[in-house]
Amino acid sequence: MMQNFSNRLINWYKNNQRELPWRNTLDPYKIWLSEIILQQTRVNQGLPYFINFVTHYPKVHDLANAPEDEVMRLWQGLGYYSRARNLHECAKSIVKDYNGEFPHTYEELLRLKGVGKYTAAAIASFAFGQAVPVVDGNVFRVLARYFAIQDDIAQPKSFSKFFNIANQLIPDKQANTFNQAIMELGAMICRPKKPDCENCPLNHDCEARIHHKQTELPVKIKRIKVKHRYLHYLIWQNEEKLAMKKRGSKDIWQGLFDFDLIETKEALTKEEIFNAIYEKFPNVKVVEISEPVKHILSHQRLEAVFVELKTSNENFLNDNSLQYYTKQEVEELPKPRLIENYLTSKNF
Repeated sequence: MMQNFSNRLINWYKNNQRELPWRNTLDPYKIWLSEIILQQTRVNQGLPYFINFVTHYPKVHDLANAPEDEVMRLWQGLGYYSRARNLHECAKSIVKDYNGEFPHTYEELLRLKGVGKYTAAAIASFAFGQAVPVVDGNVFRVLARYFAIQDDIAQPKSFSKFFNIANQLIPDKQANTFNQAIMELGAMICRPKKPDCENCPLNHDCEARIHHKQTELPVKIKRIKVKHRYLHYLIWQNEEKLAMKKRGSKDIWQGLFDFDLIETKEALTKEEIFNAIYEKFPNVKVVEISEPVKHILSHQRLEAVFVELKTSNENFLNDNSLQYYTKQEVEELPKPRLIENYLTSKNF
């Protein structure tokens, strides 16, 4: 059963694989870069970012030597910005601690910042041919359905079980191809919703298909607590310049730039927004208050209101770590998508 699984899977892959740039290389830098970009990101969204990063930073030394703001700007729009910070720090470490050469083994790769079990296995098998299985969401789904595994994949202890099963399935000296194939099957055929069982090379023996349990597997019991936040952005403008600030650590969008901010626990009416602003800035003139804009993150639901202001007193710059930037400078700053969309709507 194990051998049939692997043979049919690999034969299907050889005839149906997508042409993707990170599959046509053994360069661990490009493989690593693609895997970090594709975490929590669809291939069609991540592909332009991969090409852009490789164009700007052809080698790991180029990425290591790049300014942080430039790296964050290139990452803008991908979300999960800690990935970009870890990417940059990891590149620096590889240059400093490994003379610019990626470690060759799964165990050594795990020591790199931002490199978890899946990414380490991907680099080890794709770049160096090490027989270690990749286990990501696609692999969890394929194995859970094919073998009717009822373990909750949200539980850390389940990883070892799936890892060991996948390890037994890897054919001799074909770790690269097998790992690519099982991930491709999960992405293209064994999809989370509406799996294409009719065209699946494993459908004859798949327990989930036989017993009509595709929608029940894999089991994932995880309650994500969603936090609601209400952001009231104060837009200070001086002729053709905007006042912006760099966000600090221990919050969303670390290292990105946004505006002066009043955050509240509940949504405010326009009158309450007026009162909150005048209490903090008595001599200011409110020019315009936007309608609320909703912005959804993985664990947070944001509702933002943008308030355009005018004042002759600019002491707020010193009090709030703000700085005026020209239109060109604002364009070059790394910004959250929420802020980018607002600036685009205002043609700034």
